[in-house]
Amino acid sequence: MDKYEKLEKVGEGTYGKVYKAMEKASGKLVALKKTRLEMDEEGIPPTALREISLLQMLSHSLYVVRLLCVEHVLQSTDSISPSPAVSPSPKSNLYLVFEYLDTDLKKFIDSHRKGQNPRPLDPSLIQRFMFQLCKGVAHCHSHGVLHRDLKPQNLLLDKDKGILKIADLGLGRAFTVPLKSYTHEIVTLWYRAPEVLLGSTHYSTGVDIWSVGCIFAEMVRRQALFPGDSEFQQLLHIFRLLGTPTEHQWPGVTSLRDWHVYPKWEPQNLARSVPSLSPEGVDLLSQMLKYDPAERISAKSALDHPYFDSLDKSQF
Repeated sequence: MDKYEKLEKVGEGTYGKVYKAMEKASGKLVALKKTRLEMDEEGIPPTALREISLLQMLSHSLYVVRLLCVEHVLQSTDSISPSPAVSPSPKSNLYLVFEYLDTDLKKFIDSHRKGQNPRPLDPSLIQRFMFQLCKGVAHCHSHGVLHRDLKPQNLLLDKDKGILKIADLGLGRAFTVPLKSYTHEIVTLWYRAPEVLLGSTHYSTGVDIWSVGCIFAEMVRRQALFPGDSEFQQLLHIFRLLGTPTEHQWPGVTSLRDWHVYPKWEPQNLARSVPSLSPEGVDLLSQMLKYDPAERISAKSALDHPYFDSLDKSQF
């Protein structure tokens, strides 16, 4: 790790610390993600290696944060090693070296909501960010990878170029997602699909599409669409707006593990929650927030939705 000069800690991700650093040789800024790995007898666990090679492949998309390289740092154990029978497993850190981007969509939305100059996000900017987000998600899904934790904090922005990139991708399986991050902030539920909240163990690409819909609405509203602070409250937020789901609408919903009998709410008019959004935008949003995951629009189909008709797609 002598190649890098750590400049500051920029966060504690779900899997470990994240540093802003400079590559000494080139002067280029990078983000270093330090992940603790439990080594097994053969070294790095194969699950982790698979995840990393997947990340490297996915990051060839412009809309996924680029993984530049991986550095494996083995911490030296005592020089006088005990008998092999009781040798401690070596401590090992894996540093994932990513391109560095200085802001994320959450900070960007916050800057439009608070501060000296609160103002809505430009509708054409929302459209551009949405197109890039759907492109990035479609790219992941086409390689069989679910993100499972899409939220504005995980969408990094290159403000000068107007590019949005998906971050924190794909480590979910090898490093098992903890429910709390290291800083003990509760992992947010605001973007979590109802099938996950209801304890479904079989879920698919629809979980990411639901999150994309929530992010879409949040860019328009400048505040979260479903800001629940527990799984139960999260479901109630969703049911109050979209109506309590029925077996007719979503076959199998009442057999999900955490289903209870909920108050029966009627669906509200979605357009009222996003008053400044065009009718085409409201239509796309409603197709992302369908209860039955099988009915949600795919990321690839979303790219052809009329909401994007006025966009010059050749630039992407």
